[in-house]
Amino acid sequence: MRILKRNWRILLLGVFVAVASCSFTAKEFNDPSKDRLLIDLISYVLEKGHYDPKELDDTFSMNVWENFIESLDPLKRYFLAQDIEDFRAYSLLIDDQIRQKELSFFDIVYDTYLERSEATKAYYKDILAEPFDYAVQESINTDYDQLEYATTAQELKEHWRKQLKYTALSNLYDLIEEQKEARGMNPDSIPSDEIRDLIDMSTADLEAKARETTLSTLDDNYDFTDDLERKDYFGVYLNAIVSEFDPHTNYFAPPDRDRFDLRMSGKLEGIGARLQKKNDYITIVEVISGGPVWRGEHLEVGDALIKVRQEDEDEAVSLVGMRVDDAVKLIKGPKGSKVILTVKRVDGTIDEEIIERDVVELAETYAKSTIIEQDGKRYGLINLPAFYFDMTNYGERNAATDVRLEIEKLKNEQIDGLVMDLRNNGGGSLRTAVDIAGLFIKNGPVVQVASNGARKEVLKDRDNDIAWDGPLVLMINELSASASEILAAAMQDYKRGIILGSAQSYGKGTVQNMIDLNQWLRNNDLGDMGALKMTTQKFYRVNGGSTQLEGVKSDIVMPDRYSYIEIGERDYDNPLPHDNITAAEYEVWPGYIDYEGTLERSKERLASNAQVNLIEENAQWIKSNQNDQELSLSLDEYIAEMQRREQENERFEAIKDYDNKLNYASLQDDLRLMDQDTTLREQHRRWHKALAKDVYVEEAVHILADLKMNNIRPSKVAKIQD
Repeated sequence: MRILKRNWRILLLGVFVAVASCSFTAKEFNDPSKDRLLIDLISYVLEKGHYDPKELDDTFSMNVWENFIESLDPLKRYFLAQDIEDFRAYSLLIDDQIRQKELSFFDIVYDTYLERSEATKAYYKDILAEPFDYAVQESINTDYDQLEYATTAQELKEHWRKQLKYTALSNLYDLIEEQKEARGMNPDSIPSDEIRDLIDMSTADLEAKARETTLSTLDDNYDFTDDLERKDYFGVYLNAIVSEFDPHTNYFAPPDRDRFDLRMSGKLEGIGARLQKKNDYITIVEVISGGPVWRGEHLEVGDALIKVRQEDEDEAVSLVGMRVDDAVKLIKGPKGSKVILTVKRVDGTIDEEIIERDVVELAETYAKSTIIEQDGKRYGLINLPAFYFDMTNYGERNAATDVRLEIEKLKNEQIDGLVMDLRNNGGGSLRTAVDIAGLFIKNGPVVQVASNGARKEVLKDRDNDIAWDGPLVLMINELSASASEILAAAMQDYKRGIILGSAQSYGKGTVQNMIDLNQWLRNNDLGDMGALKMTTQKFYRVNGGSTQLEGVKSDIVMPDRYSYIEIGERDYDNPLPHDNITAAEYEVWPGYIDYEGTLERSKERLASNAQVNLIEENAQWIKSNQNDQELSLSLDEYIAEMQRREQENERFEAIKDYDNKLNYASLQDDLRLMDQDTTLREQHRRWHKALAKDVYVEEAVHILADLKMNNIRPSKVAKIQD
């Protein structure tokens, strides 16, 4: 399961972060080797600053050994069994090597990996050059944790053959299905020449095309890895070390730090396009709505960037063959500056574009709201994808100020209740979580924070202003983490809002600080050292409980597709333990009448809701299919298995076709923006279409309609001790 967990770790931005400087060191770092200096610096910072520093011993060493090897070769298609035995000599020495700034373990693994990776380039090309025989009865086991390393090059090539055959088999099945669909189409409605070409293809032609697709994917993968440098792999090694402290402590090389800052703030300074390297060309894969490229219609998806020149330079720099990260450095720049790009268009023509850089905001990062109408009443829904903020200036745009703005806009629309949608929100800024909680309570503690060896700190909402004092429901799921859990937990402890969603949220109860590693270096001529995101605190609910591992348990539990998939904090390696502390003093919200009755009536509705029961069945079905790891490589058996799954899945089609009978309307302020931005209009149309199929929103509206407000609100202080 470690491969799956690592992928979820990448997908989930479940962090509380703050920019920090540390003053605990009088040590000097002056090693002339950047790699050795990084090892020395990071290990020292972890020892002095981590919430629960690990002892560097043989157990730690063995875990790093396993983690690094698995990170490089998770599918066991590069290293041989003898390589692993050679590496094993270092399995109990890595702790000593860290202390001594010795890199021989990294060097031997890195050198061997490059050698094996280069050798395997011939494997996939040879294998995919010949048709596969799908009549042969054979299978592949995709539980790679249990797969033994190959003992010979021939055995390794056989591993490759089976993996490539399975990938090509999947592609072949997709092509067969697309061909069936194309043959049933009206000739005038066929969407592309590529689909039209499928109609007359023989099975042999489709098999060849499936291999071509697989070959292209592998070519792209090797194009990417060929661009990686030693420092990139050393970053993987550093993360194998630091992740042993806990899952959320990570090393960020300079480009990774920039990408992290972008995810946290939702904005960058540049041209407003996402780039990818394809066949040695830096290619446009997305134009960001509202950015300079979009506004000026300079580029379109598929255009290749050949050269780049700054406005004060005479000579352009070729981008052909350049790493994406290096190309991005040349193309990005401060607001108001200009960059000149030589572009090869999709049609093959060559043009030069002068683009003025600007601040580009990623709309999908930010809060948005809509009106829900039912039975003559109007309810507001705010979707908050992340607790975003500018890491260099909190006063710039952040989630708390945006949510307040959305609430004010919704109040102007005369809403009767509010839904906060925190599903899939992996967290972000601790401060924004506190500030958003303060929008719903008069004042008081929101979260308690404990540092190693220090007294707990209670973070409070200190003003008496309440942005919304009406009925409130918060929707969460298994991917609601960190800041989402703080907000949901506070609203639950205050009985300010009802929590609707999965049995529990993600279960991340730790705080990270982003540590700039350059701050300790004087006269540094080794370049940017990057940053360390390090766990420095744990947070606790105002009732003294912890969300660590256990998450926030919903007041009203509804199943979803993730219900039985291992994606929470408890499924990671090395999570910090769950514990409790004493409660803070806080005033339970006195604003509802028959709060418990509302919960009971919701549970009764859901018990007889056919859509909810179907979602539960679907979640169990997904889990059962996930457990199938012995897969046939026979085309007939593969088709039969896919048909079986499709037949079983037919009964779940009603989930996608569901209509919750609610009406959705964009806010007046948003409608004015949509008049000028067709992309925004289309985004809202698709969002409303998805909401119309959402049974969770339907139940949230039922709860809001059922919640009765108490106009006489006695002051009562609850002192809760766990």
